[in-house]
Amino acid sequence: MVMRFGRLDLNLLVALDALLTERSVSLAADRLCLSQSATSSALGRLRDYFEDELLVVKGRHMILTARAEELIEPVRAVLEQIRTTIAVSPPFDPATSDRHFRIMASDYSTEVLLARVLAGLEAFAPRMRFEIQPMNDNPIEAIERGYVDLLLIIDYAISPDHPSLILFEDDYVLVGDRNNPALAGEVTRQTYFELGHVTPRFGRGRVAAFDDWFMRRQKQQRRIEVVAPTFLSLPGLVLGTNRIATVHRRMAERLVKSLPLAMREVPLDIPPIREAIQWNIANNGDSALRWVVERLQEEARSEQCDPRAGASPIRPNAPDMQVLEVEYRSNNLPK
Repeated sequence: MVMRFGRLDLNLLVALDALLTERSVSLAADRLCLSQSATSSALGRLRDYFEDELLVVKGRHMILTARAEELIEPVRAVLEQIRTTIAVSPPFDPATSDRHFRIMASDYSTEVLLARVLAGLEAFAPRMRFEIQPMNDNPIEAIERGYVDLLLIIDYAISPDHPSLILFEDDYVLVGDRNNPALAGEVTRQTYFELGHVTPRFGRGRVAAFDDWFMRRQKQQRRIEVVAPTFLSLPGLVLGTNRIATVHRRMAERLVKSLPLAMREVPLDIPPIREAIQWNIANNGDSALRWVVERLQEEARSEQCDPRAGASPIRPNAPDMQVLEVEYRSNNLPK
């Protein structure tokens, strides 16, 4: 159905919103599930209506005109009002829903939580589809621009502008080859710093994992001998060596069951992490999305039955967590 206001086809507002957001005809076409030619045609009609170019080519990119910048918020407000007051969502039934969800998560989060949840959903929501995307340098932008529907990430890195829930806590242990002589007994602080370490860093910005970032703040530094691309690549890089890796307890407990690894307590006060789930505030009323979030919550709670599965309480001499959060954001999140 075509709705018009004066000479404006109101269906073009959706295209306008995508074009203003993506600042690219091809990206807007992908977001709208239209061909590039159809999206270009929509842009042409919008230019005629507003008597303005709206998007112009500058170098290898497109930029918004001043008139286009003025339209961003009014167009979003109009579409949101339509969604909340006119559009009626059909009742959600997981057994018949064919929704497609894009979830950004680290391989750690996928291993310790997401994989089990998705396995369970196969029976209850057989037609639902899920796409897991790796972490990039700006996960908050992925949520804000609609590139992903859900973001599974450490709570220090979530945005205060969108809804989120804490799913679980986890603390740290160290792992190394079972034949590593340094792991024959309890590992002391001195031994910990004498050994070579393997640590992951992510994306083009080589963003440090939380424990690596935390250790850089200490007076005594670890000797990083190998930088890995993922959490799950750590075991293979310590096997057959005298190196160790500091990893999340939940993941380590799974790894030592299938690999010749030894797990020992970290002789340092590294604060635990809290894993959170976040989604765009515009999708807060999406019943299907909330259903998926609830399944993640349920699975995370089931793990808490074992006190060793979650995080240990913060020790009395651990750093103030609010101070850490501010420092972590300022050092690791895109400016």
